Amino acid sequence: MKPVLKLSDTHRIKRLLRNFKLNTVCEESRCPNIGECFSSGTATFMIMGDTCTRACTFCNLQRGKPMPPREEEPYHLLEVVKAMRLSYVVLTSPTRDDLPDGGATHFYRCVSLLKEKLPRLVVEVLIPDFKGSLQSLNTLLNAEPDVVAHNVETVPKLYPKVRTGSKYERSLELLARVKELSPKTLTKSALVLGFGEEQEEVIQVLKDLRQVGCELLTIGQYYQPSRAHHPVVKYYTEEEFKELERIAYQLGFKKVASGPNVRSSYRAFELLPL
Repeated sequence: MKPVLKLSDTHRIKRLLRNFKLNTVCEESRCPNIGECFSSGTATFMIMGDTCTRACTFCNLQRGKPMPPREEEPYHLLEVVKAMRLSYVVLTSPTRDDLPDGGATHFYRCVSLLKEKLPRLVVEVLIPDFKGSLQSLNTLLNAEPDVVAHNVETVPKLYPKVRTGSKYERSLELLARVKELSPKTLTKSALVLGFGEEQEEVIQVLKDLRQVGCELLTIGQYYQPSRAHHPVVKYYTEEEFKELERIAYQLGFKKVASGPNVRSSYRAFELLPL
């Protein structure tokens, strides 16, 4: 499944996004694949603004006090998706600990509208942990997204240095709950390598993800956005990424993308099992 529209000029997509006041994680995170994705007519939309309430040391999102979600955003999102003639959409957001439900209701509004108006559209959501709120997760799942992604990002020992405010066990619990509450919904996660993790620790994370029923996986290389961010401890080779991909398939993942420039939403439509 691939996007129908082919756009050679990435500036056209940027103008479209600006006209409707929409953000993409492609731009905000300085994704290395932005040119490829924009020129092929795809993007990962970031709803609820571009300001995060946490302070992960690897992430390029700005931190601070976010603005309230815009009531018109779901409708603007629908117009852009239609204009781009997309068949697969990924929605994500900054972590919004300032909102009582972590932004789950806004996710619900966006997904529900897209599914109602474009019934053939496949919708993937990449969500924060909602501080472990089962009520928030239920709200999201009521919109019936096709894929629910939540990234563990790194190994447990590095959470205090890399994922400030997050908990490894809480992330695993969220993925487990998705499968319990909505068994047919595909679950997905991602690892970023290069923070100082050991291979044995990475493999244990893969095992932990399979233990909670996670089916789709991406593994990529960390690139330091600025000197203020966490330093790169190691650059992995293509062979090392391929070896981890082999191990992941051996453990039972349905689809795996592993490589230096792979990101959690990169070519997401290709990870959808046939």
